[in-house]
Amino acid sequence: MKYTEEHEWLRADGDVYVVGITTHATEQLGDLVFVELPDVGDTVSKGDEIVVIESVKAASDILAPIDGEITAVNEALVEDPSLANSDATGAGWFFKIKASDASQLDETMDEAAYNAMIA
Repeated sequence: MKYTEEHEWLRADGDVYVVGITTHATEQLGDLVFVELPDVGDTVSKGDEIVVIESVKAASDILAPIDGEITAVNEALVEDPSLANSDATGAGWFFKIKASDASQLDETMDEAAYNAMIA
């Protein structure tokens, strides 16, 4: 898995990347109560605000970690936003993106670097 400074994780699934937020992020936000996901087929650029989340503590935007096309969204998360809290790196994923520039992944961190950042 790869991580961003914005507390997102990316996991390769073939030529597509599954994206969510880290357990650390969900702990900081508290219980998620609302998630608005992008549309499948949307083309996004790195840094675009593409997901809106609301928790008991705050509202926040999730940014596109890389350029690409949204190939899938986690509809189960819309129905039950708490999946991100209970299983942040599993069932709580947000969307899948097909990278248009995989070299952007070079700007992400591995788990050790992410853990050092949040320490």
